[in-house]
Amino acid sequence: MEWLKHKILHAFLLILLSMFLPIMTFGDDIGLQEIRKIVANMSTDIKTDQVLKSPVEGWYVIKKGAYIAYISEDGRHLIQGDMYNLETQINLSEGIRNDSRREVVSAYPLDRMIIFESDKKSHAVTIFTDVDCTFCRRLHSQIDDYLNAGIEVRYLLYPRNGPQSESWVIAEQVWCSDDRNKALTLAKIDQKFDSRNCDPSPISEHYMLGQDVGLQGTPAIVLEDGTMVNGYVSATELSRIISLNN
Repeated sequence: MEWLKHKILHAFLLILLSMFLPIMTFGDDIGLQEIRKIVANMSTDIKTDQVLKSPVEGWYVIKKGAYIAYISEDGRHLIQGDMYNLETQINLSEGIRNDSRREVVSAYPLDRMIIFESDKKSHAVTIFTDVDCTFCRRLHSQIDDYLNAGIEVRYLLYPRNGPQSESWVIAEQVWCSDDRNKALTLAKIDQKFDSRNCDPSPISEHYMLGQDVGLQGTPAIVLEDGTMVNGYVSATELSRIISLNN
């Protein structure tokens, strides 16, 4: 299945160096276009526009969602992990991840999300949620607090245990309900709701998006600038975080 590719993508980045080192000639300045060609030949999952110059001179960056790796301009070294500016204490890699998350989430159609709209909307957040996650339930039980704070909540369903799990089946049933908002609310308190037969493929899409943005657990809140807030935060705290990021 397509979503399985995301499970092994980080492994590809780890072995990429051993694959392209024999091809390179040490000391050659091969340039961005050559680096792109080599990476493209190694995997069709990495597009040419996902290989860019990095914020640090002498290095290029490979970005695939939240997965980041760096290749030296001479083609001799590859590093996977975070890069920091020690003077400013800024995580340069996280800035790249934020950009990627923003691009991935903003490109996803709103009509394939479950949206709780705010009459006072000033901001919108995208939340990856699981129907049986304790802190997801806590967050959703306070949904009115977020809406009253002017925060529109756009849900993507992310069953943590993957396909074939009970929460995956429930997520599909929620999606196939005529009233998805009501169904999601009922599912989070273990109540029955009406559902029907429909195309449940958006759940697979949501799951793959979660893999793309580097999800490690739920709830995971993606702000409009791509910043990810992991775990439950109150409406008051989320408003504060959003203000700090603007």
